[in-house]
Amino acid sequence: MSFPLYALSEEHEMLRETVRALADEKIAPRAAEADETGEFPWDVYKALVAADLHAVHVPEEYGGAGADALAAVIVIEEVARACASSSLIPAVNKLGTVPLLLSGSGELKERYLAPVARGEAMFSYALSEAEAGSDAAAMKTRAVADGDHYVLNGAKMWITNAGVSEYYTVMAVTEPGVGARGISAFVVEKGDEGVSFGAKERKLGIKGSPTRQVIFENVRIPASRMIGDPGTGFKTALATLDHTRVTIAAQALGIAQGALDYAIGYVKERKQFGKAVAEFQGVQFMIADMAMKLEAARQLTYAAAAKSELAMHGRPQKDLTFFSSAAKCAASDAAMEITTDAVQLLGGYGYTSDYPVERMMRDAKITQIYEGTNQIQRLVMARQLLK
Repeated sequence: MSFPLYALSEEHEMLRETVRALADEKIAPRAAEADETGEFPWDVYKALVAADLHAVHVPEEYGGAGADALAAVIVIEEVARACASSSLIPAVNKLGTVPLLLSGSGELKERYLAPVARGEAMFSYALSEAEAGSDAAAMKTRAVADGDHYVLNGAKMWITNAGVSEYYTVMAVTEPGVGARGISAFVVEKGDEGVSFGAKERKLGIKGSPTRQVIFENVRIPASRMIGDPGTGFKTALATLDHTRVTIAAQALGIAQGALDYAIGYVKERKQFGKAVAEFQGVQFMIADMAMKLEAARQLTYAAAAKSELAMHGRPQKDLTFFSSAAKCAASDAAMEITTDAVQLLGGYGYTSDYPVERMMRDAKITQIYEGTNQIQRLVMARQLLK
C-alpha cells in the first residue's frame, strides 16, 4: 500500500493511555463532587500540572511541552471523558494563550506563556459582553490611550475560569466608530488595579468551572501589553477561534465517550424480562447509532486538529475555518444526542445524580453554545462554502 492510512502516531496513542490513567485515578472520582459543590477542583489542576497536561500546547521555548494540536485534542478529550469541568483547564489555557501565539510580541510571549507552562497561572479569554454575544464586534469595553498606557473600562460576560485565572486576553474598542477594525487585544492581569469579578453564574452544567463577569474600572495597563497592532484585536479573536473551536469539539467527544462507555457497561449488566438489556435489538440499534455519530465526529475533529497544527506553523489552510466550525458543530450536536440517549438507556436511574450520565447530559449542552453557537457555526460554514 503506497499511502498511509489515517491513524494516530504511536506517541499520540501513548499520550491517550497516560491521560486516561490519570483521569480514571484522579479526576473521575472528583467529578460528581465538583458538580455538586460548584467549586473549582484545585487538586485536579495540581494533578494535571504535575503530569504536565494542563497546557500541553505551549511551545518548548517558553518551557512548555510543545505538543501539537492533535495531542491537545486528545488531552482535552480524555479529561472530559471523566469530568467536563476539569477539561476546561487545558482547553481555556489554550484559548487564552493562542492570541499571544498568533500575534503577541516576543516579550509578551516570554512574560506570560512561561508561568502558564510552569503551572503558576491560568489564562482566560474575554471577548463576550452582555449585549455582544454572537455579535461580538458590538462590544462596548473601551481602552483609551494615555501616554504609554491604556485605560480600560467595561465588563466582559460569560468568562470561563474567571477569578481563578491570573491572566486574561481582553478585546476592547480603541477606535470607536469603525466597528471590528477599531478593536484591539490586551493582556490584563487579575491583580491589576480596578479589575474585579461578578458573582459566579448558576449554571446547568460545567459547575466545577467558574463562569463570571470580569469588570474593568479605570484599569491602567502598559501599551506593551497590547497583543499585535492597534485595531487587529478582532482579527486575532476570529483567528484564535479557528484553532480553539477544535478544542470544544474535543471536549464534546470526551463527554460523549464517557456517556457511551457508561451506558454500554450498564445495559450489559441490567436484566429485564430474563435477559440482559443489551440483548434487545432496539437497544443495540441505539448503541450502534451513538458510537457511529461519535466516531464520525471524532474523525472530523482530528482532521480539523491536523489543519490547525499546520496553520499554526505558517502553512495556511484555506479550509481551516470550515473544518473547525464543522468539527465543533458536529461533535457538540453528537454529544447532546449521545448523552440524552445514555440517560434513556439507564431509564429512571439515568435521571438521578447517583449515576454520571445526567451530569454528562447537562455538561454536553454548553458545547453547542460557547465559542460560537451552533447556529453561528452553520452561518460560518455556509459563508466559507459560498464565497
